[in-house]
Amino acid sequence: MCICIFELLLTTYAFCYHFRLDDPLIQLAEDYKWINFFDFYWRLGIDGLSIGPILLTGFITTLATLAAWPVTRDSRLFHFLMLAMYSGQIGSFSSRDLLLFFIMWEFELIPVYLLLSMWGGKKRLYSATKFILYTAGGSIFLLIGVLGIGLYGSNEPTLNFETLANQSYPVALEIIVYIGFLIAFAVKSPIIPLHTWLPDTHGEAHYSTCMLLAGILLKMGAYGLVRINMELLPHAHSIFSPWLIIVGTMQIIYAASTSLGQRNLKKRIAYSSVSHMGFIIIGIGSITDTGLNGAILQIISHGFIGAALFFLAGTSYDRMRLVYLDEMGGMAIPIPKIFTMFSILSMASLALPGMSGFVAELIVFFGIITSQKSFLMPKILITFVMAIGMILTPIYSLSMSRQMFYGYKLFNAPSYYFFDSGPRELFVSISIFLPVIGIGIYPDFVLSLSGEKVETILYNYFYREFS
Repeated sequence: MCICIFELLLTTYAFCYHFRLDDPLIQLAEDYKWINFFDFYWRLGIDGLSIGPILLTGFITTLATLAAWPVTRDSRLFHFLMLAMYSGQIGSFSSRDLLLFFIMWEFELIPVYLLLSMWGGKKRLYSATKFILYTAGGSIFLLIGVLGIGLYGSNEPTLNFETLANQSYPVALEIIVYIGFLIAFAVKSPIIPLHTWLPDTHGEAHYSTCMLLAGILLKMGAYGLVRINMELLPHAHSIFSPWLIIVGTMQIIYAASTSLGQRNLKKRIAYSSVSHMGFIIIGIGSITDTGLNGAILQIISHGFIGAALFFLAGTSYDRMRLVYLDEMGGMAIPIPKIFTMFSILSMASLALPGMSGFVAELIVFFGIITSQKSFLMPKILITFVMAIGMILTPIYSLSMSRQMFYGYKLFNAPSYYFFDSGPRELFVSISIFLPVIGIGIYPDFVLSLSGEKVETILYNYFYREFS
């Protein structure tokens, strides 16, 4: 806990005093030669795109450590794995070297697998194996793409992001490499049809692990899409972006309607987070200033909301020992504080105006309408389908809240004497709830971080695409 708080304070200190918002280049860079043999550097650095996810990582990891107080079995190993996960996340968000990015991406898998297979639910070994197969299979494609980019056109491998971003490739190579990267990131930030590991994993994991999974692991895939596929491969991205938009709309509808059929509470929240990642994919696919900013804002906002929903589901599971929604009911009377926080955060998840989800999805809407890529009719159609998806979201989240907290089935639980949430749990949920409200009321918090960087990315993008 002390280490988490210390690192969070360190990141906020560096952000407040050493980070300049108007500078779109790399800041706070580290650059050391690591392996002389094949020119492999330890390159770290932050720009406007990665400062948001890094601050989010620090915040959510601190709160997840606080949420993991009840873990008593092998607690030292548990917290060691959580901190190892933390370092992998921050490394992959801030690495400036393709091979280092890949190594951090892989390093992050091992703690998740162990946390799943040791502290999970009943089917934990099945879901942990499924997770490791999916993500390691995706990482093979990531490695192929990294090597294909790094080894093209020179005797030495060049893995530096800055030199790679100014190179131009033949379009065929760019498309092949883009497909590899797209598969890897589609497994990680689950893009349909590669999303099926996520509901299993979230249904079985301990809820503090779930907070990290939903809050940060899913965002690594979206971050990689912007960082690698957009900055490094613009021609291929302009070819693939209509398909990304179409897949994103399909994903919003599909995951929202699948979420209705889930009995398991955590699986229902997991499908809702898949549906929210569809907005990020649409924002990345509409190659506009507003769309990309909205995607980044949705990354941050869903990081908070998803983590909070999983935390509240886990705490209510600790009270009830019930997983299935149709066995619950009437919980609003014994645990009113959890009920209040759950209602507020499910409202935030269904994009209530005044919360952060609404702002992000609205900006993505504007971005796709103002996009110059596609014609008018497809854009109208896609916004219409997205609107249907935003209608489906309140249906499942409100029915989830109704099945849990209202009704009469009060005494199904093993012991019908519950404690309401203590100060620790109240502190965690309120401190996640405050940024959601803050971003919803004044979204310029996040947009000012990424604005300059997004303009630079798009300027380079169009300059390279039409040069």
